[in-house]
Amino acid sequence: GEAVYRETAMPGAILTRVAASHVRVGTFEYVAARREPESLRTLADYVIRRHYPDVADAENPYLALLRAVIDKQAELVAFWLSVGFIHGVMNTDNMALSGETIDYGPCAFLDDYDSSKVFSSIDAQGRYAYGNQPNIAQWNLVRFAETLIPLLHAEEAQAITLAEEAIESFPRLFRRYWMPAMRAKMGLFNQEPDDVDLLKELLEWMEQQHADYTNTFRDLSRDELPDQPAYREAAFAQWHQKWLERLARQPQPMEEIRRRMRQVNPAVIPRNHKVEEALAAAQRGDLGPVQQLLEALARPFEELPGME
Repeated sequence: GEAVYRETAMPGAILTRVAASHVRVGTFEYVAARREPESLRTLADYVIRRHYPDVADAENPYLALLRAVIDKQAELVAFWLSVGFIHGVMNTDNMALSGETIDYGPCAFLDDYDSSKVFSSIDAQGRYAYGNQPNIAQWNLVRFAETLIPLLHAEEAQAITLAEEAIESFPRLFRRYWMPAMRAKMGLFNQEPDDVDLLKELLEWMEQQHADYTNTFRDLSRDELPDQPAYREAAFAQWHQKWLERLARQPQPMEEIRRRMRQVNPAVIPRNHKVEEALAAAQRGDLGPVQQLLEALARPFEELPGME
């Protein structure tokens, strides 16, 4: 009930954030900066027990921990990109070692597709832009690896080599998670060499047309495309024909393909203008829009009656 002073006085509340733990890359940076090797080892052992018990029996459990965290972050960021999520401020203190999405700043989901889109007023250079999130994840993981150097090997040079080899796996791991997610969004359930080009053509068209990221993929899962000028555009028509020919080379019937596409392409995302409307109403004492937003977001892959 007290006022909280930010840019202006705002009504205060208590927010409880729940996660498997709140250990972040920044936690390791803090401990490493204190130059207390046993404290660092204690923290690393704790993270292994809590989050990655399978690596405890590895020949080098701390190297195995580094590799496990790299893999987890590659999977998480690939999923962010697949649903158009922008974390906002991906600094090291906002990267949870559990591989969960916590401590996002001014986050948002893409509306019109733009790989350089940012949603943070402090991010004038695009450091945390939608399309730069894999690069920033790898940068953060380098910082994590640096903290583990004293634990990776008794000889520093060898420890650095081990850390570098682990970090260099990130781009490959990211692609291993991202491309299957994007294939699923396009309804592709086997692999062909030209799939990457097919996806690239679609994303380039979306960026040129300022097409809505969520709605475009959802529209592709429908029995018929909505009657919109963008879908009558020549470049899209050519791509659409290639896509249909690609789908026809799969054993699944179209009904099954579209059903599976709807399981991975959300119908509902928390769009900024709807969130702002709900916040403004709540400040006036009306929680109805907040409740409606929560109800819709609880089932994001369903097209709920009355929620259009």
